[in-house]
Amino acid sequence: MTLKLTGVSLTHGNGVQALRDVNLHIAAGEQVAIIGPSGAGKSSLLNLLATALRPGSGDVRLLGEHAWTLSARQRQRLRARIGLVHQAPPLPPRQRVITAVLAGKLGQWSLGKSLLNLLHPVDIPGARAALARLDLGDKLFAQCQQLSGGQLQRVGVARVLYQAPEVLLADEPVSAMDPVLAGHTLSVLCRHAREHSVTLVASLHAVELALAHFSRVIGLRDGQILFDLPSSDVDHDLLDRLYANEQLQSPPAPQPPLSVQIPRC
Repeated sequence: MTLKLTGVSLTHGNGVQALRDVNLHIAAGEQVAIIGPSGAGKSSLLNLLATALRPGSGDVRLLGEHAWTLSARQRQRLRARIGLVHQAPPLPPRQRVITAVLAGKLGQWSLGKSLLNLLHPVDIPGARAALARLDLGDKLFAQCQQLSGGQLQRVGVARVLYQAPEVLLADEPVSAMDPVLAGHTLSVLCRHAREHSVTLVASLHAVELALAHFSRVIGLRDGQILFDLPSSDVDHDLLDRLYANEQLQSPPAPQPPLSVQIPRC
């Protein structure tokens, strides 16, 4: 079992309870989508899986390790095996795209190599290859401030692809992209996960993308798992329950354009 949460609850410093008694098992190589209304706890769950947040109670087991019984140094080594794509990647505006991508391996490189990389990129071909998969090869030496929101999100994805983690977590990774580009980017993530036996967990706002690309979908509401099912079993009744009382009710059943075939993980 790659990821296992047992009785996990999480309360933020402001008193908001983000997760409530969550039990979750995700096997090695699975690709799982997490959906739910705003404030459901999706980002909190992914940050907890990335060990960026510590649970208030319960057990978190990642890649065979009980994450919060490890020493700080051991937990840092564990984090190097986990990649997190942020909805808004924390990229300094004047940083070059190549530097942002190569930063994916800082947790695996020695201090000397990391410092050298700041002066001169140590793996230009590797960064270019990761960006090319996302149609950004021509932005290799651009500054991050010159990119659009959707391009910055793709740089964040390229950085994690370059990192080559065993577990890939993605928090709303395509929210700033148009539907076609979003579908392409998710296809790249899913293909990478399949080809390299990577465990992929992504939170998505667009239900149709989750159902089209992922074979397993988890519905999260009020910090609790409402359902955990094959995507083929997620129907309108479940979505209505998941998004009940939302100003925007559950979207219609996904119908990809006839001319576009979207591969599923």
